[in-house]
Amino acid sequence: MATVEQTPTPAQTPTPAEGAVPARADRWPAVVAVALGTFLLVTAEQLPIGLLTSVGSALSVSEGTAGLMVTVPGLVAAFSAPLVPMLVGSLDRRALLLGLMALMAGANVGTALASDFTVLVASRVLVGVAIGGFWAIAGGLAVRLVAPQNVPRATAIVFGGVGAASVLGVPLGTLLGELTGWRIAFASMSVLALVTLVALLVVLPGLAASQAIRPRLLVEQLRNPGVRIGILATTLLAFGHFSAYTFVSPALQRLSGIDQRYVGPLLFGFGIAGMAGNFAAGSALSRRVYRSVLTIAVALAVAMPLFLLLGRTGIGGTLLLILWGLAYGGVSVALQTWMIKAAPDAVEAASALWAAVFNLSIGLGALVGGVVVDTLELQGVLWLGGACALVAALVIRGGRSLKHLR
Repeated sequence: MATVEQTPTPAQTPTPAEGAVPARADRWPAVVAVALGTFLLVTAEQLPIGLLTSVGSALSVSEGTAGLMVTVPGLVAAFSAPLVPMLVGSLDRRALLLGLMALMAGANVGTALASDFTVLVASRVLVGVAIGGFWAIAGGLAVRLVAPQNVPRATAIVFGGVGAASVLGVPLGTLLGELTGWRIAFASMSVLALVTLVALLVVLPGLAASQAIRPRLLVEQLRNPGVRIGILATTLLAFGHFSAYTFVSPALQRLSGIDQRYVGPLLFGFGIAGMAGNFAAGSALSRRVYRSVLTIAVALAVAMPLFLLLGRTGIGGTLLLILWGLAYGGVSVALQTWMIKAAPDAVEAASALWAAVFNLSIGLGALVGGVVVDTLELQGVLWLGGACALVAALVIRGGRSLKHLR
């Protein structure tokens, strides 16, 4: 997820934004610390995806029910993204980020120690609050941490944490869970949260609120046709992907005949492919935003249904998982770039709105996917994911006439 208000050309320098700092005050350690925070938060949100079978067995719930571990924080984060900034008003953003990171540490301790599924879900509610609030604020921080000419690079680093979490955090967490147990995997999230909290405490400067987020400001963004297309495309792609990817572990085992012990390494391969897709998309987006986003949507529309046709063997399933990873790896950077270029004068508001719909779509996708898995089997979620991506591609085509998104 990269770039800021406008992607600069060699002859174009970003306009200084409110709160921007002079070159001598560049705070690259703070940028990296915020990126670590976004990586941690999104990893914690999606970590259950690779551990559904283990958690379900340990707590005696079905895989569909275990999917609530993804649904609940996604839904809570969706409402927290706009609500947390509005509720805290002018509170220093540094204090807010530190508080949210402390909340994340405590919430994951609760997950690791949960004695039953109800307690576990309650802890995931707190995870959702931390995710939504942190993600909404992090989106607009780059312009306040580095000089204007360095903003594109800093923003790429901050949102690179989100992309890296989606494609690397879950596979690594799954691998750790398979080797040591799912409780240890969640406990490790608490340790990483504490490390991030200390890093933010040391390197993040005071960040007085530069613009209050009000309901009216959020509503105004929906009058922008580029924002509307971005929101709808985000909803469809995130919903479709997570309706299927939440259950990728049982899909690999049942459809492709892959042993459970190899799922973690395969999801790591998915992550490596996703990182490659992230860098490829970031490069392409600097030249053509519209075409890049459309290509990603079409690739996902093909990859998920094709899994049912060519993924019935271990080799076929592995190859299609890699293709899926390549395509999804560019989603976060592509959609965030689309939104910021669509609303260059309201970056924080657009980021909060985008974070809300993205997380809502994650939660609803996992929820609907769980219902489909419990009623129509695994094939249903792969068809659903592909159909949503196809509709998203058609929606994105509606933005081909928007000059600033070409």
